[in-house]
Amino acid sequence: MTDAPDAEQDGAADAEQDGAADAEQDGAADADPAPRAPLPPASDAVRGEWGRRIEAEYRSAAITQHLTLWLIQMGASPDLIDDGLRIVKDELAHARLSHRVHVLAGGGALAPLRRETLGLKGKEGEPLELAVARAGVEIFCLGETVAVPLFKVLREGCIVPAARRALDRILRDEVRHRDFGWTLLRYLLELPCAPAVRLLVERELPSMFARMRKSYMPAGGARRAAISDDDRAWGLMPVARYGEILERAVERDYVPRFAEHGVDARAAWRRSAA
Repeated sequence: MTDAPDAEQDGAADAEQDGAADAEQDGAADADPAPRAPLPPASDAVRGEWGRRIEAEYRSAAITQHLTLWLIQMGASPDLIDDGLRIVKDELAHARLSHRVHVLAGGGALAPLRRETLGLKGKEGEPLELAVARAGVEIFCLGETVAVPLFKVLREGCIVPAARRALDRILRDEVRHRDFGWTLLRYLLELPCAPAVRLLVERELPSMFARMRKSYMPAGGARRAAISDDDRAWGLMPVARYGEILERAVERDYVPRFAEHGVDARAAWRRSAA
């Protein structure tokens, strides 16, 4: 069975929700509805985390839109372009779901996004294909690949319905976003510019990993290994777990996937520690 078009999926989801609401109303007319369990209290950490997720999803949508424009400009495969546009819609849907959780948790208005972070910049005089490779590897091959196990762990302890629905949708989509990145890299390595692309990846992978270390493994993060049950119920996890998931992804995902293209990710990871 093939996936339904996005509009049909969104429509089906809305119809399903509407139908569920109607069924609840009908049941309420016939009998006393079962009381809903109260939501766990939402902390400032919960509101802050879901607020950051809204911002991250909007930023991802903007950056992916820019990357897809580059793919159009370089005359890339129509399949890659279609996949990129679909990812933009996914990220906006993730932002909308995250906003619902943020509001439910008592979150208020968010600060405007810094517009200079909502796009991509190539290096002056650099072929567009290399700019695409740099963005595709760091954002998708690295970022979206580790996002799959990350969101899987986040949803395991999540019991707040709105938060669980958001994490379920995000996890489902991240698998496709991860695959887009590796398909894009494979496509670039089949073009005449392949030697330059491979050289770029080998040269810049350590610095990409270093940025991931800074984000996922902040100083002192390994000691922050516990959070409250209430925060976990809202879809949070300890800071230490982020670093653990990243280190596991290096051996399980990055090393074998980059090895398929002749790139030594293990050596790049070691160099990134410096």
